[in-house]
Amino acid sequence: MKLLIIEDDESLREIMCRALRSEGYIVETASNCFEAEDKIAGYDYECIMLDIMLPDGNGLTLLKHIKELGKSDRVIIISARDSIDDKVEGLELGADDYLAKPFYMAELSARIRSVLRRGNNSVKQTMTAGNISIDMSSRRVTVGGNDVPLLKKEFDILLYFMQRPNHIVDKAVLAEAVWGDHIDLADNFSFVYAQVKNLRKKLSEAASTVNIKAVYGFGYKLSESE
Repeated sequence: MKLLIIEDDESLREIMCRALRSEGYIVETASNCFEAEDKIAGYDYECIMLDIMLPDGNGLTLLKHIKELGKSDRVIIISARDSIDDKVEGLELGADDYLAKPFYMAELSARIRSVLRRGNNSVKQTMTAGNISIDMSSRRVTVGGNDVPLLKKEFDILLYFMQRPNHIVDKAVLAEAVWGDHIDLADNFSFVYAQVKNLRKKLSEAASTVNIKAVYGFGYKLSESE
């Protein structure tokens, strides 16, 4: 699952990032409204942690913008301003929760799980493509009813493609979506090729009717086998 932390305090941002990545989340960050708007426009997140006091604007204005875009991303407001007015305004604008600073990372993690569970009540938990089925709550993958064990990144890649059937996905976009912000530090995309290759091999061995095809010069596409 992909999260976005919008927080201008570098130390707190890094602490949150490390804690949530250690729990298996894909985490991206923004330190101001400008960076946040750019990320929100380009990607969907399961949950956004949003600070109210940002150097170039008000987080509540950013929250309003998120909702105007029709985004379904869950939003937890995090703020040192523990005022009832801020809480009421944030919740009325569509925030899912409000967490006052300072807070323990365990509490933040629990709040994230809580809002994701609430969101999942209205979201389909099983995805299918051909004879592949993914149970997102248990991270179980089956092909033709038989379990296919996948490594974490293999699962994340397959889920990303199944959410975009018949769409060509650029390898750089795939890398950022699955590995997060620090992908720009990589020298090349050999690790993407390796993970996709392993995933394709496992699906082929399981007799999947769907495969991930390489589209020369562009990237990959999930489509039915011919």
